[in-house]
Amino acid sequence: MKQLTFFALVLTLIQCAPKKDSVEQYRPQVHFSPQKNWTNDPNGLVYLDGEYHLFFQYNPYGKTWGHMSWGHAVSTDLINWTELPVAIEEYTDAATGDSTMIFSGTAVVDFNNTHKLCAEPNCLVSIYTSHLHADNQGLRQHQSLAYSNDKGRTWNRYDNNPVLDIERKDFRDPKVFWYPEHEKWVMALVVPDLYKVQLYESKDLLAWNLMSEFGPTGDTLRIWECPDLFELPVEGQPEKTQWVLSLSGSHPAGPTFVGMQYFVGEFDGTKFTSAQTQPLYVDFGKDYYAGIVFNNVKDRTIMLGWVNNWTYANQIPTGKWRGMFSIPRELGLKETAADLRLTQKPVKEWQTARVQKLNSINELQSQTFELEVDLQEGSGLHLFKSGNEQTTIGLRDGKLYLDRTKSGQVDFQKDFASVESVIIEPKPEKLTVRIIADQSVIEVFTADGLYVITDQVFPTHNKPGVDVFGNAEINAVWAVGKKK
Repeated sequence: MKQLTFFALVLTLIQCAPKKDSVEQYRPQVHFSPQKNWTNDPNGLVYLDGEYHLFFQYNPYGKTWGHMSWGHAVSTDLINWTELPVAIEEYTDAATGDSTMIFSGTAVVDFNNTHKLCAEPNCLVSIYTSHLHADNQGLRQHQSLAYSNDKGRTWNRYDNNPVLDIERKDFRDPKVFWYPEHEKWVMALVVPDLYKVQLYESKDLLAWNLMSEFGPTGDTLRIWECPDLFELPVEGQPEKTQWVLSLSGSHPAGPTFVGMQYFVGEFDGTKFTSAQTQPLYVDFGKDYYAGIVFNNVKDRTIMLGWVNNWTYANQIPTGKWRGMFSIPRELGLKETAADLRLTQKPVKEWQTARVQKLNSINELQSQTFELEVDLQEGSGLHLFKSGNEQTTIGLRDGKLYLDRTKSGQVDFQKDFASVESVIIEPKPEKLTVRIIADQSVIEVFTADGLYVITDQVFPTHNKPGVDVFGNAEINAVWAVGKKK
């Protein structure tokens, strides 16, 4: 009887032990991902009455792209998110039978109820691309409006949609913001295949007039998507600001992959201009795309991006869900020898995700952690190392690099295994980096925020496996997790 009890206990322990091949083994702990199904671009990022809203491209019916609708999550601290029911869902035209998907767009707080649709001021209004299609073929894209009287929990589509239609198959991704100097709404959106950003103005969010166009210029190796236009302070110069136009399109390594570029310039309320002639990139990893900034956040500018790449997005081995979002990043501008450059750092709220500061890497118990590391030429460290598997971050020939060619599951798509790198200027004797690792994503920030590398990795084990080589020195180690 005792022997039977012992074997029953062993069997129970085996059944309860975490499995290395669990479908949840890649689920990030401090990066938002939906509980199930597919997600891509962040949409409608906005702050209202103590809540940050993350709407996102979502397929309610499967774990690959399709049936695009707006998913919804909220947070009070930008780190811990609560997923809510689908906000705005794909619908079918009763007369024609054609389907309209809800593509990317914006949410704004309409303080004065300028469109007169809401029951009271301070309602949420979304302006999104309505993608009309039939028989799996795109027919038309125009911009439509919906409004919410209950802080985004339920939505009403405007009866006279669309609010903007230039009769094109591809015309999308509106980003809307309030421009107080002219007391008007401004919308930036793209004509993707012409590499143009168009700027429109409106007094009521319903009637829109074209003001100007920007492009084609910069990197035009892939179509343009997901524009944003925002003003940023220059570090160390309190009175100086510049405008930044960000776009999603090609990657710094070439058009096999997607990435994000930006332009620094001036916006006079009507037209954006930039003297910039060469493309500048937001992130040098393979997995940061479609980033936009939150509306209605005072005194800082916060961007959130999709952690994935269209080259392999539908194939990543994450089980019942596909797609996640980055750590929210606070943006700034820094004067460098080469002119103004974008800076990115995790938001200050990130510190609340630090569960415990550890004495050494040997105390790490999971694959969710943060490191501060000093790198010298030829040095680096391996993460998630076990046997022949490892993801390597280092400094070589003046380049910060991340090598995921031996990072675990790399053969699910032919182009996934890769080495990302960026030249650090001027060439450093020592480079301090901040590394945030979270199960299947690694974000690497330089201390001054000028360079970022974001990559997915899929180790086949659950060990943190941190191993230093060369003269790399780990200054700090934090165990990271969600607030209890």
